[in-house]
Amino acid sequence: MSDSNPQEKSRPLSSDPMPRPHLPSLPKRPWYERLNALNMTLLIFLLAVVFSGFFVSGSGRSVNVIENLSRFAQDFFPPDWSVLDRTAAALLETVVIAILATFFAIVVSLVLAVGAAQNLAPSWVVISIRMGLNMIRTVPSLIWAVIAVVAVGANAVAGVIALTFYSIGYLGKFFSESFESMNMDVARSLRGIGADPLQAFQYGIWPHARPMIWSHSIWMLEYNIRSASIIGYVGAGGLGLQLHAYQEYGQYDRFATVLICILVVVTSLDFLSEWIRRRIKRRTDRNLSH
Repeated sequence: MSDSNPQEKSRPLSSDPMPRPHLPSLPKRPWYERLNALNMTLLIFLLAVVFSGFFVSGSGRSVNVIENLSRFAQDFFPPDWSVLDRTAAALLETVVIAILATFFAIVVSLVLAVGAAQNLAPSWVVISIRMGLNMIRTVPSLIWAVIAVVAVGANAVAGVIALTFYSIGYLGKFFSESFESMNMDVARSLRGIGADPLQAFQYGIWPHARPMIWSHSIWMLEYNIRSASIIGYVGAGGLGLQLHAYQEYGQYDRFATVLICILVVVTSLDFLSEWIRRRIKRRTDRNLSH
């Protein structure tokens, strides 16, 4: 037996939505108040893109891009695997150069980053170190390789020196920004209970900054493997000498073999670095939850 009212069953359902409360309209801000630093930067960048288009022009002659690229690609395939042995040896030297350069750069950059972080060092130290890092980043890796070859000769040591200097310019900036993004309350609390500056950094800042430091370091290693393949063009060891020789003599099938080897190494390192990042993130989240 149903307890519902028959009149309620026969009452048609209303299709009108429930009335909403009247919300007062938000006042419109004048256009000049919306020109904050971010919007101004975006506007200037878009204007720079538009004006840059007027300064870029082709050769002025008719070019069949598809035909040129097709003819160029045909020279790459099939790759010449007969040079795989010597390519593997040069690739090993390339990886060694990248690993050593990245290691030395990490050690030096960690020290410089502490002095370049505004929340850790006096302003005069910050300005001095940042100016030095800017000067280092101004010089491309290939120019660093030329300088190193002039200093120590055409060998793998020149490649390590060149990529170490080049990496310091970037890792010093990345590490200092990582330290600046940290919350200093824990470090200040440790200092308040008697910890020295090194202990405050070790237990108050480093555990939170470590995942970002590792991430930047792995990215730099990936980049240095690619860069170590190029600086050999000027005699700084690695695969660059082979790439230069194959390009000079038009042996693009052998050139393709070298590129495939580089692709395999860089891709493998990318998967490995992603696995390491996930492990570090999980461990950090677990430690912070406890």
